[in-house]
Amino acid sequence: MDLLLILTYAALCIAIFKVFKIPLNKWTVPTAVLGGIVLIGTLILLMNYNHPYTQIGNQVFTTTPIVSGVRGRVIEVPVEPNQPLEQGDVLFQIDPVPYQAEVDKLKAQVKEASQGALGLEAQLQEKEGALAKAVAERDKAKREFNRYQRGFDKGAFTAQQLDTRRQAYKAAQATVDVANTNIEQAQIALDSEIGGENTTVARLLADLRKAEFNLQQTTVYAPTDGFATQLALRPGVMAVPLPLAPVMTFVHTEELVYTAAFRQNSLQRLKSGFEAEFIFRALPGKVFKGEVVDVIPAIGESQFQARGALLGTDALRTNGRVLVKLKVNDDLEEYQLPMGTAVEVAVYSDSFSHVSIMRKVLIRMKSWQNYLYLDH
Repeated sequence: MDLLLILTYAALCIAIFKVFKIPLNKWTVPTAVLGGIVLIGTLILLMNYNHPYTQIGNQVFTTTPIVSGVRGRVIEVPVEPNQPLEQGDVLFQIDPVPYQAEVDKLKAQVKEASQGALGLEAQLQEKEGALAKAVAERDKAKREFNRYQRGFDKGAFTAQQLDTRRQAYKAAQATVDVANTNIEQAQIALDSEIGGENTTVARLLADLRKAEFNLQQTTVYAPTDGFATQLALRPGVMAVPLPLAPVMTFVHTEELVYTAAFRQNSLQRLKSGFEAEFIFRALPGKVFKGEVVDVIPAIGESQFQARGALLGTDALRTNGRVLVKLKVNDDLEEYQLPMGTAVEVAVYSDSFSHVSIMRKVLIRMKSWQNYLYLDH
């Protein structure tokens, strides 16, 4: 662009010198050259500051590493790589046999424990009946002891006979105490409930819910609309629930978002809603319209995290660029552009808008330049 401006200015100066018959001397020529430097330099500075441009840009997208929720051997992978999937489509299947067996076992235990809980009330009634019998036996032994006590006072019974009746009464009282203890234990067992369920049944039901959840995890579904790419998972692979061991990468189908990194010099000329133009290295000779969506309010190079060492001077010697989120307004459906395609972006602010024509010419020249392969 600077060469184009220099040639244009040179042609203009030649025309002026010819038309107005200005002599070429040590005053006119340096004046024309100095004027050109000032004029062209001012225009370029105004363009670069007010209508920034960057070669560092990409279409960005999010992916989700798919990690198995349970450990097991993969028995089926019905998906095809790079084929569109809807949310809820099956990605792969883990052998469910051991998890189904655990569910069946816990269901049987819950049923058994539920039947045992129903029998607790019958056991309580049985203990109450035993108590009533023990009380009756005690009362009978007490009456017998009192009768022998009166007879002993009158000399009708010996001390040994009285002692025998006394021991029988104490034994009957002990039987009553044991019966009361049994009733208390049966009542505690009957009253031992959580949320209206017996504690044993409640514990087994919790284990059953966990086992059913694990069984559901043997089938892994697509989290959203998207596709699986670079698919290497095959039946027979052992899937493990470790975050560092994903079995596939899922790419989400979302609105295309572009991010470009601009120099900090032009930060005040990057605002939401400003017009932008995009050129793709994959589409030489074409320029697409768009706009600025947002300016990311943080620069990654300056971040720091808590750790056991203090930051030094080198941590502040950063020159990170400002990340800007943009979108393309033109239709790109007819072009074969994979996700992550590189872009170059120019943003046109509302300041010195008449200078933006220079940037527009320059970016179109740069787009035609993409026909050339200048790398080695």
